[in-house]
Amino acid sequence: MITKATIEDVSFLNTLINSAYRGESSKKGWTTEANLLEGLRTTEQELNETIQNTKNTILKFTESNQIVGCVLLIEKEFKLYLGMLTVCPNLQNSGIGKKLLQQAEIHATKLGLPKIVMTVISVREELINWYNRNGYMDTGAREPFPVSDVHISISEQPLEFIVLEKII
Repeated sequence: MITKATIEDVSFLNTLINSAYRGESSKKGWTTEANLLEGLRTTEQELNETIQNTKNTILKFTESNQIVGCVLLIEKEFKLYLGMLTVCPNLQNSGIGKKLLQQAEIHATKLGLPKIVMTVISVREELINWYNRNGYMDTGAREPFPVSDVHISISEQPLEFIVLEKII
């Protein structure tokens, strides 16, 4: 079941997102960033602030009363920004990510937004290919990758974001 996340979900979302993106637990799935980055993907404080902003929606995918996936959707002027698409590492390749993408498209349509945009680290070819198969195309735009005390790069190559979009 896909529903809107609330403040009560923040602690579990934080654990899920960080376990899917970074550290040893993330290596069970194919979308890990553990070979590129150390540190946290997000914090409870960041998630609290995100949920409290009325332009933001976090959708959660719940199975057997447990949150096993989520996606951040940010309402922007003429588009919906999609970020932090997360699926529990041992459930990746089960269709949950695709269902969250489909729900994001429904959300964009309800808001009257004609396209969804996202950024993906340029060296994540397998992930970019997955988004391509789901209708997201490279816009040609690039953005610098923010390195901070949360996002600690361990990559040999410089990181940047590519901007993908899908017209709804």
